[in-house]
Amino acid sequence: MTNRRNFIKTAALGSMAITLPAFTTKEKGTVPNPQQSNMPIVLSTWNFGIKANGAAWEILKNNGRAIDAVEAGVKIPEGDPTERSVGYGGRPDRDGRVTLDACIMDEQANIGSVACLEFIKHPISVARAVMEKTPHVMLVGEGALQFALAQGFPKENLLVEESEKEWKEWLKTSNYKPIANIENHDTIGMIALDSAGNLSGACTTSGMAFKMHGRVGDSPIIGAGLYVDNEIGAATATGHGEEVIRIAGCHLVVELMRQGKSPQQACEEAVMRIVKLTQNRNKNLKDIQVGFIALDKHGNYGAFCIQSGFNFAVNDNSGNHLIDSNSYLK
Repeated sequence: MTNRRNFIKTAALGSMAITLPAFTTKEKGTVPNPQQSNMPIVLSTWNFGIKANGAAWEILKNNGRAIDAVEAGVKIPEGDPTERSVGYGGRPDRDGRVTLDACIMDEQANIGSVACLEFIKHPISVARAVMEKTPHVMLVGEGALQFALAQGFPKENLLVEESEKEWKEWLKTSNYKPIANIENHDTIGMIALDSAGNLSGACTTSGMAFKMHGRVGDSPIIGAGLYVDNEIGAATATGHGEEVIRIAGCHLVVELMRQGKSPQQACEEAVMRIVKLTQNRNKNLKDIQVGFIALDKHGNYGAFCIQSGFNFAVNDNSGNHLIDSNSYLK
């Protein structure tokens, strides 16, 4: 099972069909000067965010809207069959069914979400259609699929050969114990600030590998896996969704920024809430990984996670960078 930390970034960039800006790595925890206005800018979780940022940047650098950028960006890993925790190629649930979750939010607090969606390669675009074409916020399961098909999204088999082999191997023991930082429960969350000063975000995942059928994590839940307040900032999360839901994580991060905390301080405090609750419940913190990234109205950003190993990608006028997040556990 491939670990994102061992992902070969330069080879991935060379395989892209679109032209991306060069990217570098930055020192751990590096953030811009708080006095500096930094726009446009896009952040995304994990190192597949490099590719995703590149697609988003093509829109942002031409004065495009943040909402269009985040949708285009996360569609890159959604459509990649080699990415095993997002979209096409995602690992199945314990019944062998690939079920996808996604949500999207724009600068006017318009929101759309889908959960437990099968057979549709780009759930983020279905979520946007829910936002723009229905009176609802979230559609799930069969209803979400019916809506997607009615909107013209093609029905496709999302279970790739490698995922099917892994599922059949897992069935021999049916041991369900997700491992922190391993590609069985990761998400791409993306937040962006465009040249007009507007924020938007998107979040999409196939969820935990071999989960119970019908399990939904934080990724499609506005306020948990994603939140945007155009007056303040935006945040998105990755990792064990149940823990993020427990504290309404991304809404918490944004509200902490409203209270005057920097994006970095807000991410740190949200992680510490999870740490405290986990310890109070006598759970082993080493079994849990959660990471937050946050962006304010001036383009300042921050990130923090429970365990080392989480990284995030930042694309602004200085280039496309991959940064290792600081963590509570070293």
